[in-house]
Amino acid sequence: MEIKVNKINSYTRELTINLSWNECIQDFQQTVKKFSKKVRLPGFRPGKIPTKVLMNKFMPNIEAEFIEEGVNKFYVEALREENLVPVNKANIDDIDFQYEESFNFKATFQIEPEIILPKMKKNCLKVQKTEYISDDIDINNVIDEMRRSRAEVKTVEDGAKEGHFLIVDFQKLDNSGLPIIGEKLEKRFLQIGVEPFSGENMKKLTGLKPGDKVQLDLPDLSDGSMTKYEISVINVEEQLIPDVSQDFIKSVEPKATDEASFRKIIKEKVDESYAQRSKESFDRILADSMIEFVKPEFAPAMVDSYLDHLIQEAKEQQQSQEIDEDKIRESYKDVAERNMQWYLIRKAIVSNQDNISVSKADIEQEIEKLLERSPDHSKEIKKYYKKPSNRQRIEDDLIEKKVLNYLEGFAKIKDVKVHTKAIREEAEKEGNQ
Repeated sequence: MEIKVNKINSYTRELTINLSWNECIQDFQQTVKKFSKKVRLPGFRPGKIPTKVLMNKFMPNIEAEFIEEGVNKFYVEALREENLVPVNKANIDDIDFQYEESFNFKATFQIEPEIILPKMKKNCLKVQKTEYISDDIDINNVIDEMRRSRAEVKTVEDGAKEGHFLIVDFQKLDNSGLPIIGEKLEKRFLQIGVEPFSGENMKKLTGLKPGDKVQLDLPDLSDGSMTKYEISVINVEEQLIPDVSQDFIKSVEPKATDEASFRKIIKEKVDESYAQRSKESFDRILADSMIEFVKPEFAPAMVDSYLDHLIQEAKEQQQSQEIDEDKIRESYKDVAERNMQWYLIRKAIVSNQDNISVSKADIEQEIEKLLERSPDHSKEIKKYYKKPSNRQRIEDDLIEKKVLNYLEGFAKIKDVKVHTKAIREEAEKEGNQ
């Protein structure tokens, strides 16, 4: 078999495959033999039709079947011989075959491009590292969330008031005030006084009891336009939020001895959370800086495959609901391209650096850390990491950390302090838009 490899670009290869008749005669005879078992001719038993009769009558069909089987077989053999691994289905063309003559065809496909890393120098990567400065409001917000999560729910008998929660059915009405069939949301929660249940709507909801009904103008979930709904009250509830007493402190943080130590512990957890956020941001900026430094090419088929995987996941999550595949592709195209570039760079770094590797002992050590952090779930953790694919995730994470640690040695880091007050103000602005 004669193979010619044409490098069209960094990720596209074209194989020209030529076989003499002697090289494919045995495969052709096998095709004839299999074909004879499928054909029925009067006067002959299946598989007993003379080859000459069979070929005279069905030669075009036999040739077509041989070409299909031959292309698959010899294409795979050529890939193995040339040590090429496609990332997409090959485009086959220029097929040329006739009985007792040569068999020729071309296969064009994409591969992972080889990334040649530029020489790394000190400070060649520019990276920003953020230190978040928390305050008392962060601590108060965490404590308030703890209090709300432990609130006692009490049924209200004497009518709803501001701050109470209603369990209701929402029935959408048409312009004449009649219910629209199929437009009913059952057993939903709303809180009186919280948009859009404030202002005039709050006045209408105040005093309601189970069994009462009221009509409200609310934003339509589909387009935001104001639409009339009939609200049927199922129950009225009040949340009794506990005070920050000694009993409450002990129930949520047994290590705390008083409110001061409780707040100190909460602050440490808040700061840990922000430190993790800072680390994740730093790692991403570092990787992006390396992508910008290398500017690697990637095979478009790799991005298509990544997006196909996202779409498949979306279908499994949505189940019977239809999804807009084009919208998903458009929304995640940049993310897919960035991830493919980082994947190729990371792979190149690992292959060039002998010290970036992960052993079985490293993986076991990570699993032990998880067991120490969650002793109550040790059985589930051990079962989860018996699966090879889940252990592979740990290996990938450890490799990622080692690659990023390696790159940090070439980074010029700009330290920036950010007060969490600014983050809250920005979040509030976005919420009001």
